[in-house]
Formats: sequence, structure tokens, C-alpha cells
Amino acid sequence: MLDILLILAAGFGAGIINALAGGGTFLTFPALVMIGIPPVAANATSAVAVFPGYLSAALGFKREIGELPRASLMRACLVTLIGGLIGGLLLLVSSNEVFAVLVPFLLLAATLAFAFQAQIQNWMRGTALKATPYGTFGLMAVSIYGGYFNGGLGIVLLALFALWGMESLNQMNGLKNALSFVISAISVATFAVAGIVHWNEALIMAVAAIAGGFAGAHLAKILPKAVVRGFIILIGLGMSAVFFARI
Repeated sequence: MLDILLILAAGFGAGIINALAGGGTFLTFPALVMIGIPPVAANATSAVAVFPGYLSAALGFKREIGELPRASLMRACLVTLIGGLIGGLLLLVSSNEVFAVLVPFLLLAATLAFAFQAQIQNWMRGTALKATPYGTFGLMAVSIYGGYFNGGLGIVLLALFALWGMESLNQMNGLKNALSFVISAISVATFAVAGIVHWNEALIMAVAAIAGGFAGAHLAKILPKAVVRGFIILIGLGMSAVFFARI
């Protein structure tokens, strides 16, 4: 019973965090290891568990997502699906060690890009650089990252949207969760086919993550914009510090 309560609480908290910023796996993964699941299987089970929470969070932002250009949204989903597939295939044929060194730098750069969004945009206006909204290159690169390594995907996506010039934090969060769902679908399918998922724990945690996703979407709408932005930046810096400590 204590194990069930632990993974329920971790799943619910992860759903909230993923809806607001991303990084919910920092709750689900340790919880699964604590109840005795081996680390590799715990990582796969965690990915499956938080996967439906992205969808529930996206549904919580249904109105905001509906206000986005439909053609651009569909193209973005297609790009992320292809990028997620490429990233997943790369994971199967490459080593994690080299990429693990790059991860904290990527997370820190993404967090700083989100934090200093206005300053970066002002600087880019004075140069030849320009981040094209819904641009294929940037979105493909982030999607490959997400398919290869899901940690901090939400932070990286939010940073990309900020560089696109998006200003509505609710729209950014909605789009982030929708695209995270598409990207994660590939890795979840890979883990399922590989047969390393502990399905009982994954399903229990997934139910809680779905509820947390709805709750997180609601919180994002009622909390002041400064609070949500501060929470996102705090999560990003915290995740960067954790991965730097692992190098």
C-alpha cells in the first residue's frame, strides 16, 4: 500500500510539473527505484507513466491551442513526430555517455534563453539572425533531442517558443504539452516493444499523472504570469544543476 501511495503521489506531482514547466521525471524515476524497480526499467516505466499526462495537460489548454494557426500546428506535429523517431533511433545505436555531458549545457542554455527572452529577441532584431515561428530546423533539432533524451524537453520547447516570439505563456504551455505528447509517443512505443516496462506500476502512475496534468493546466491559468515564469526558470536551473553534478 505504501508503494502504491508513493507512486500515486509521484505521478500526480509529475503531471503538475510537466504541465507547468517539464521535469516531472525527477519525481517518477526516483519513486520507482525506491520501490525496487531496476534503474533502466524504472526509466522506461517512468516515461510510459508520464506520457498520458502530456495529453491531459494539452487538453487543459484546448482553447489556447485552438487559437494557434491550424496548418502550422499540424506541420509542427509532423516535424516533431519525425524528429522524435530520429532521436529514438539514434538512442538505439549510440552511447549515452557522450550525450550525458552535453545535456546540462543544453538545459542551462534553454533555461537562460527562456529567462532572457525579451533581451535575446531585441538583440536578434539588430542582427541578421531570425527565429522563424514554427520553423522546421529548430523544431526538428529539439524533437530529435526529445526523442533521444526526454529530460528537460519542456524547458527546451518553451525556450524555442520564446525565440519564435510567442508571448502568451498559456499558449506556450499548451503547445509544449501537445508536442511533448507527440515526441514521447515514439520513445514509449520503443520501450513497450523492448519489453522493459513494468506495466502495473506504469498504469497506476499514469492515472495520477493524467489528473496532475489537468490540475497543472488549471494552475497555469490562475497563477500570475510572473509566478509561472519563475517556477519554469527554477525548475530549469535545478535540472541543470542535477545533470552538471552527474558529469
